[in-house]
Amino acid sequence: MNDRPAADPSGPASPTELAGALRTTGYLADDGLATAAFLALRMNRPLFCEGEPGTGKTALAQALAQVLGAELIRLQCHDGIDASQALYDWDFPRQLLHLRALEAAAGATGEKLDVDSVEHSLYDPRFLLARPILRALQTTPSVLLIDEIDRADDEFEAFLLEVLTEHAVSIPEVGEIRASTPPLVVLTSNRTREVHDALKRRCLYLWLDHPDLQREIEILHARLPGVPERLAAQVAGAVRRLRTADLLKPPGVAETLDWARALQLVGARQLDVDSAAATLGAVLKYREDADRVRAQLDTLLAS
Repeated sequence: MNDRPAADPSGPASPTELAGALRTTGYLADDGLATAAFLALRMNRPLFCEGEPGTGKTALAQALAQVLGAELIRLQCHDGIDASQALYDWDFPRQLLHLRALEAAAGATGEKLDVDSVEHSLYDPRFLLARPILRALQTTPSVLLIDEIDRADDEFEAFLLEVLTEHAVSIPEVGEIRASTPPLVVLTSNRTREVHDALKRRCLYLWLDHPDLQREIEILHARLPGVPERLAAQVAGAVRRLRTADLLKPPGVAETLDWARALQLVGARQLDVDSAAATLGAVLKYREDADRVRAQLDTLLAS
């Protein structure tokens, strides 16, 4: 059962309206972000979001899907990903069962199987396994999140280039499948390597940085309405200082939210040395980082 709200085919009428709609999902967008997302919708162009981990790139796609009443379809990129993992595959076990059923039926009736018709039946769409890109082309409305494209290789980028340009794919056994309504495509990159210019040129570009102190406090209140004002300000301030502490993995907004939530759950009304030490695992994910910060908690919290 689909419990998504009905999509508004026109979408938000302005960047300001889109920013307001995103705010209702708990995602606070500044003018630049709201404008880039609005133009991606109206121009039917992919939105390429680049920035440090934890700056809200993936969350933006999730929020846009909520605003549009669309299905969010996520393709997580990784080293070695290829077109079959992103596009489609055939359900070989079901095809084999189907073939055995045909053979059994023919054996029972004494009929001879027609090779061409059997082969045709094996590549019926019901045996087609739609991977994220094909699912997005077949689903209306949808938001296709291609997450961490910088982890894929050049060959995969070239494949994406064709799909994002044509909004269609060709399957030899089935033919062309074209999107009746192209999905909104959001690509994210943590900039572990440079993505090819040809792909970027097909997209609208958006750089996401960590929010400033006041916006991060606003995000805490939007996502965790019960967090005390003082605790929100202390957590946001401490996280900002952690981001300048030469850590292996500086915390993102998600870690800010996790830390504030953890402090709430242990009953902390303010961030002090004891509560910070007890909940440090919510914000730092490497032992070396935790050891370094734990030894400097007094300084961190006194700033």
